[in-house]
Amino acid sequence: MDSKEKKRNAARASLEFIEPGTVLGIGTGSTVNELIGMLPGIRDRIDKLVSSSKASTELLQQHGFEVSTLNEVGDIDLYIDGADEANKRLHLIKGGGGALTREKVLAGAARRFVCIVDESKLVGLLGSFPVPIEVLPMAQTFVSHKLVRLRAQPIWREGFVTDNGNHILDVHKLNISNPLEMETRLNQIPGILTVGIFAHRPADILLIADSNGVREMRA
Repeated sequence: MDSKEKKRNAARASLEFIEPGTVLGIGTGSTVNELIGMLPGIRDRIDKLVSSSKASTELLQQHGFEVSTLNEVGDIDLYIDGADEANKRLHLIKGGGGALTREKVLAGAARRFVCIVDESKLVGLLGSFPVPIEVLPMAQTFVSHKLVRLRAQPIWREGFVTDNGNHILDVHKLNISNPLEMETRLNQIPGILTVGIFAHRPADILLIADSNGVREMRA
């Protein structure tokens, strides 16, 4: 079973959590794209849709959905998104696609957060995947110096601008033995808009696809 099929299976497993009348938040990335392709089949269950990125919004619209803003809908019943890494406590690293700020907002606004991944994303210790951090452009060098003092290696994602008009630093060699503490510590650095560590708002349910099917982990 190849990676694409595993992603498709994880996406399909998440459909059962979409109940009639759901205000649904949709994330960003290749696994979520598989999910978006399945949503027309359960269109009658979805009351309203909110998206975490321009890319996901465009794909939803191509499938005939009207996409609302978070300000319009208020709370979200269910948010479904992927992750770049996940641990057994359902702490995540997200932001490989650069949409981490809006993803974190939607996750925070959701009553339930279901994360869909393939088995390669489940790790014992977060941090092999570089942590994306969205920064204000004018603070990029300042933030980089602060990260170097943490013995990390920040690399500017050159040529990439977020939907919010900001830059991304991909931070390598960051010690994330305590994801909650590290997320808090990074959030204190002026100029950082969002940290790609999702520990204070982890997933509620993690759906992990492997060659044997899809298994479920809960916080």
